[in-house]
Amino acid sequence: MFTAVSAPALPRLPALDGVRVLGATAVIAQHVGFITGVTTRESWGGWIAMMDFAVALFFVLSGFLLFRPWARAAALGSTAPGARRFYWKRALRILPAYWLAVIVCLTFLPEHGVAPLGDWLRHFTFTQIYEHGQIRRGLGQTWSLATEVIFYLVLPFLAAALVGRRWRPARTVTLASAGLLVTAGWIAAMSAGLLDTGLHIMWFPSYAMWFAAGIILATIHVALRTTTAPRSWQVFEQLGSAPLACWGIALGLLAVATTPVTGPRGLAAPTAGQFATQLGLYVVVAVMVMIPLVFGPNTLLSLAFGSRPVRWLGTLSYGMFLWHPLVLDLIYRAEGRPYFTGDPIRIFLLTVLGAIGFAAASYYLLERPILRWGSVLVPRRPGKIDHQRATTAVSATS
Repeated sequence: MFTAVSAPALPRLPALDGVRVLGATAVIAQHVGFITGVTTRESWGGWIAMMDFAVALFFVLSGFLLFRPWARAAALGSTAPGARRFYWKRALRILPAYWLAVIVCLTFLPEHGVAPLGDWLRHFTFTQIYEHGQIRRGLGQTWSLATEVIFYLVLPFLAAALVGRRWRPARTVTLASAGLLVTAGWIAAMSAGLLDTGLHIMWFPSYAMWFAAGIILATIHVALRTTTAPRSWQVFEQLGSAPLACWGIALGLLAVATTPVTGPRGLAAPTAGQFATQLGLYVVVAVMVMIPLVFGPNTLLSLAFGSRPVRWLGTLSYGMFLWHPLVLDLIYRAEGRPYFTGDPIRIFLLTVLGAIGFAAASYYLLERPILRWGSVLVPRRPGKIDHQRATTAVSATS
């Protein structure tokens, strides 16, 4: 077991910045694969199609990072994060760049003339996923952000219920596992025809188990670091010391996901069973990717993921997620090229470079100044848990 730790002993994990970069790059690869046509045209296109596992990666990462301050406070007997401050930090981190992307895309990429008021209202309020066909050009990836916002809204209340009045990590893990039941019930309703797989697969209950997996990892991590974990949880430290094994398992499961068991490669909706299979495979992949970066000793993998260049890209990963569809559209317009053509490697590299450029401009000119302004406006209070890093570092999602 670990030696008991004091309050500052649960620092930010720099290797998780690499997870954001991995996720953002995978999202771009998946979208480039679809636009260039290789996803559906080539025999190896299944490997490109399953790059949407990045959504699971982002959701598990969000569950881990955002719940950890509550788990830490409960384990150490400190003051828990306040809901108002949490919402403020989330808004500062998410909204400025997102609203700017909405303004740019609805202004310069209208599908049929001037975008109507309804499009503006839906996208500004994250409600574009609640009706068929309401997500506009350049903003298709924002469905996952709209889903994640629901998690932000419920987390302070959910966290209070999960940690209770006394730190009992096994109880927290058991309660968090109910996320699997929420998702299972939602899929059962799809299978029974009560829900539309073309629409309701974007709603929060579909992905409750992914967020729950992140919450469970956070609970186990805090419990191990504060010597409050059951002895059996030491297996996570042992797994963390074997990164090749963990990532080998993840790669093997991704190979399974390239097959038709997870549904069609194009825009057709999967069956409820195919969707359930995809959810199950992807959550294990995401957990296996994260375990060596969260548990166990520092390895070459965790050091590489936490290196300064990767951490800088991790800072820009949210902007890469937001801006890459616009960059991809601009590339095709500039070249006068029809969709479903083009060299996927060249277009991928151009899209990544363009997304980094847009993300850097967005971060340094808009996001960082607003984050600094918000920190000054709401100063930290003595005795409060400093969860700024956790709440300002997310994944965005694909």
